Amino acid sequence: MLMFIMNLSGKRALVTGGAVRIGKAIVQALQAEGVDVVVHFFGSKQEAEMLSPFTVRADLGNLDEVSGLIEAAGPLDILINNASLFTKDTLAEAQPERALREMNVNLLAPMELTRCFAKQTTRGAVINLLDRRIRANDPAALPYSLSKKGLEELTKLTALELAPGIRVNGVAPGPILPPPGESVEHFADRAGNIPLQLFPTPENIAEAVIFLLKADFCTGQVMFVDGGQHLLGNGVFDQGV
Repeated sequence: MLMFIMNLSGKRALVTGGAVRIGKAIVQALQAEGVDVVVHFFGSKQEAEMLSPFTVRADLGNLDEVSGLIEAAGPLDILINNASLFTKDTLAEAQPERALREMNVNLLAPMELTRCFAKQTTRGAVINLLDRRIRANDPAALPYSLSKKGLEELTKLTALELAPGIRVNGVAPGPILPPPGESVEHFADRAGNIPLQLFPTPENIAEAVIFLLKADFCTGQVMFVDGGQHLLGNGVFDQGV
């Protein structure tokens, strides 16, 4: 029987990259459930402080700054690895220094945060934010795709290692918001085919996060919130699909 923890009230969570965009929606959804949320930020200090009295700054591309983040934010019941760095680099464009920073932010920082999280609690939940690209091969975003596919594997491996006390799940969004400076219309033209013909919203992603936090019998799961794009694999940009 699927059991639910219906009340998250009184829990304490850390949301990385929680000041803006999808992270902001997740923070607000958690707060609506009565969770005390620590908002991690890198450059969005004002936005973070407007969301929560609990904030912490760190550059997730610098792993020396990552190690103390859990201690600074804790003690924690929930960890949301939301912060992400996205570059559209092919193999020819993927310079080692930039690719390594992307791997640090998207994969190695979540791994270190999860390790530190598990050292300070025996019961809790981790949610990793993935990408629908984990079900496709996108050579136009090679380091990013590698990092997110690695994060999916990390989700499964840590779900096994940290059970039964800590559950680890993932949420994989599709196209949500245009990058800064890009119009919604241009973004929609480049988003590819979406079977449901609807763009997910940040609030949709936050709803999935809340569901997985409450789903007491789910671990190692990945919930796609992408309008069905992951079903198309590499066919997202094929015409007539």
